[in-house]
Amino acid sequence: MVAAIKLLPTDEQARVLEDTLKVTNRAANTISEIAWQRKSFGQYKLHKLTYYEIKDEFQLTAQVVVRTIAKVADAYKLDKKTKRTFKSLGAVAYDDRILRFHEDAVSIWTVAGRQHISFVCAGRFREALKCRRGQSDLVFKGGKWYLFITVNVEEPSLIEPEDWLGIDLGIKNIAADSDGESYCGKQLKGLRHRYARIRSRLQTKGTKSAKRLLKKRRSKERRMARDINHQVSKKIVRKAQGTKRGISLEDLTGIRARVTVKKSQRRTVHSWSFGQLRQFVEYKAKFVGIPVLLVDPRNTSRTCPNCGHVDKRNRPAQDSFSCVSCSFAGDADTVAAENIRRAAVNQPDVVCGNLPHNHELTTLSVSS
Repeated sequence: MVAAIKLLPTDEQARVLEDTLKVTNRAANTISEIAWQRKSFGQYKLHKLTYYEIKDEFQLTAQVVVRTIAKVADAYKLDKKTKRTFKSLGAVAYDDRILRFHEDAVSIWTVAGRQHISFVCAGRFREALKCRRGQSDLVFKGGKWYLFITVNVEEPSLIEPEDWLGIDLGIKNIAADSDGESYCGKQLKGLRHRYARIRSRLQTKGTKSAKRLLKKRRSKERRMARDINHQVSKKIVRKAQGTKRGISLEDLTGIRARVTVKKSQRRTVHSWSFGQLRQFVEYKAKFVGIPVLLVDPRNTSRTCPNCGHVDKRNRPAQDSFSCVSCSFAGDADTVAAENIRRAAVNQPDVVCGNLPHNHELTTLSVSS
């Protein structure tokens, strides 16, 4: 797992960190140029070719030079057909020789010497810092400074669920479960439309101040959607954990390529962050030992949970379900979630203690 901690440098420390990124990335570009000219891309060979030259020219410590050479060598592992270049404020890797953690601060190497910088992080990450492994990345993003750290987290064994909680994903309702609870997406949808109108006006205006405002707002919508998905996924996993149930989700992979929508609805469909919500549900469930099963969504909204009749006419409206065979009626999202739950319950091959590491099984069809 990757944990993010936010650094709280003073103005002077922030300038030093910025200088550190710039100097280190200039060194990486110099190493890359030598590697390209000599056609020598392995870390060992690059070390022999560049170590002393880079150390003297850029006044870097030995371990920083080693990490920078490794960064260049890793960049060429993908392919050696293009010369690699590094942005001036690109991330820089640190290991335990040049980065130490204290209770509320880090001791980090910079071009101006060691700096002790305060940090904050989520409570669940603070304990995990004791289990960090490998290198950490210093990142400058959105005007803020972060350290991204790889940590080892022990995963509990998966429970054997007493039942499954079916989850139907949508746009009007971000999610609806088989218990009849809906997680409304009206606020998110309204804010997306509002931000789209604001962006359109600012882009049309085209002044310098408009461009500055566009830059300032560019990630606000993404952060808002991410926060809502975190809230919804937390509620879903908490409900499943409290009732000792597994979670059965729709597998909507590739849905944007399969569906056709009106031009007026394209923005809404393409901004639908169902993949992120699924990812959040999966990793939160993994931490508490809840199995997650993916179900083929085909006909889940057209199948009657009472008599099993499948018909397109069972959906007379977007948000309602009325079976043409037995007259069973209900909320369309809740009916779909119940069908998703039944698909998991009726699958004979589910062995909850032996689910794959990513909790994905062969996709299931409700209509089969």
